[in-house]
Amino acid sequence: MTTQRYFIELAYDGTRYHGWQVQPNAVTVQELLNKALTTVLRQPIEATGCGRTDTGVHATEFFAHFTPQLPEGGVSTAPPSGSWGARINAILPSDIAIKNIIPVHNDAHARFDATLRSYQYHIHFKKDPFKHSYSWLIKDRPEIALMNEAAAIIMEYTDFSCFSKSNTQVKTNNCKISRAEWLETNDGIVFHISADRFLRNMVRAIVGTLMQVGRKAIKPEDVRAIIESKNRSEAGTSVPACGLYLTEVKYPFLPLTPEGKPIEPPNEIV
Repeated sequence: MTTQRYFIELAYDGTRYHGWQVQPNAVTVQELLNKALTTVLRQPIEATGCGRTDTGVHATEFFAHFTPQLPEGGVSTAPPSGSWGARINAILPSDIAIKNIIPVHNDAHARFDATLRSYQYHIHFKKDPFKHSYSWLIKDRPEIALMNEAAAIIMEYTDFSCFSKSNTQVKTNNCKISRAEWLETNDGIVFHISADRFLRNMVRAIVGTLMQVGRKAIKPEDVRAIIESKNRSEAGTSVPACGLYLTEVKYPFLPLTPEGKPIEPPNEIV
C-alpha cells in the first residue's frame, strides 16, 4: 500500500453545527465529513481542517486534508460511475457540500500552509425570514464611513490580543491584515476582512467594535487605545455568528492547473 494526500474543498451552512472541529456531545462538520470519508474509502479517515469556525458560522470555501492508503501502483477498484465527491456528497447532509478533491504533495497541510484567509460579515436592516440564520438584523443603519475609518486604523496593527477569545492556547496573537472594509449592498452592509491568520472570535469582536464606532458610541481614533490595551474587555461585544462566512482560503500550490480547473483524484476507492 502507498499513501496520497488530498485536499478536499467544501462549503457548509453552519446553522445546525457546533463549528468545524469535533467536540464531545455536539454535532460538527468535521465529524460528519470524517464519517463520510471513512464510509466511501472503507478505511478510518480523519480530515484536518484549515482552521476552526465557531458554532453557527458558515463557510463558502473551506479546505481540509486527508491521507488515505491506496493500492500499490494506484490500481483503481472503483466502478466507472461516480467520483469520490459525488459519493461523499450522497452521504453528507444537504447543508454540507464537497466541491473539489485535489491531489497534493504528502507534506501539504490545510491549516499551516494557508497564506490568506478571508471572511465576510453580513448585516441587513429589514426583517427577512430568508436571512434569519444568514445575516444579522439591526434596526438603525450605522455610519459606514466612520466604520471604514476605524477599519483602516486596525490595519496599522498586528497584535490583536484585544479581539481574541480569552484563554486560547496560541503562540502569538499577531496577524497581518491585508483588507478591512465595509461595503454597501442593496439591502444591507457587508464587512470584508482578509489576513494571513485569525484568532478565535477575532472577526466577530472586530465587527462588534466597529459597530460601536458606527453608532457613535466611540470615535474611530478610540480603536487605537483598544488595540494597544491588549485587553479583550476593552473591545466591543462579539456580534452573532449567523452573519459570519469564511469565504476564501489561499495556498501557494493551488490551483494545480493554469486554468484553475478542479482536479479529480486520479484513482478511486470503494
